[in-house]
Amino acid sequence: MAPKNDRNPGMPLDLDWVMGAHINRSAVERRTATLPGRRSIKKEWQAAWLLRAVTCIDLTTLSGDDTPGRVKRLCAKAKQPVRLDMLEALGVGEEKITVGAVCVYPHRVKDAVEALRGTDIPVASVATGFPAGQTPLAQRVAEIEQAIESGAREIDVVIHRTHVLTGDWGALYDEVKQFRATCGSAAHMKTILATGDLGTLKQVYQASLVAMMAGSDFIKTSTGKEKTNATFEVGLVMARAIREYWERTGYKVGFKPAGGIGKAKQVLVWQALMRDELGAEWLMPDLFRIGASELLTDLERQLYHHITGHYAARHHMPMG
Repeated sequence: MAPKNDRNPGMPLDLDWVMGAHINRSAVERRTATLPGRRSIKKEWQAAWLLRAVTCIDLTTLSGDDTPGRVKRLCAKAKQPVRLDMLEALGVGEEKITVGAVCVYPHRVKDAVEALRGTDIPVASVATGFPAGQTPLAQRVAEIEQAIESGAREIDVVIHRTHVLTGDWGALYDEVKQFRATCGSAAHMKTILATGDLGTLKQVYQASLVAMMAGSDFIKTSTGKEKTNATFEVGLVMARAIREYWERTGYKVGFKPAGGIGKAKQVLVWQALMRDELGAEWLMPDLFRIGASELLTDLERQLYHHITGHYAARHHMPMG
């Protein structure tokens, strides 16, 4: 088995493994339907899990009206995501609790890097023709280079969905492998599968395998721009692919659900899914991230309720 902290180097494309994939959709739906009820987490344990979720957030702004000022405010929140008085009330006032990363467009990377200077919080950048992946390959590779040159330490790439929909696994593998080579040692790579566009759970599983074979550090559900984003069904399928890859190769690949995750109760289910399917290591930010822009406010409100017994108004939990 590979050492815990070794990055996934990838492997040659194994088409027999990819083509041999089978998914029982009804079994997946039965399994995920039981998660919210069976995995209820209460009181002190819930507060601990919610604090852990804060550290796994990729705090994100991907809007056409992003400005340097908005990015600066987001980074301020990333550095102090939960009010200090609340952390002290929870008994963790001495802990340095930050989000997992700040995620922005390539053009805003420099703004985020400057705002986070002096911290260990990495800047993540979407790239490769986000969100559709329909720009020429050379242009998509150049976006990765540009983001890294600006200071990004994590790159969220999007795949060309056509490769999955037509079953051209060789083309998908070559593309993602090139993205990984471009990231090199400068940045970890999260591969966005855009699962809502992929048609079937089997194709989600196959695309997950190919992305990991090509060297992805994380696989990610969605861009947040599709009609259907992160669902527990695709999450289970992708987690099973990660587990099979780990068992066969010894390398641990991270998982990132993204899109439509705005409530603390959703996060608790995602965390339970990770623990059940992959183990406690996948509750930590080096193997689990949550792509979100509004989730943090609800996490803070739930923590405030745990402390005081009532909910704070949303404006008492500003985003910066």
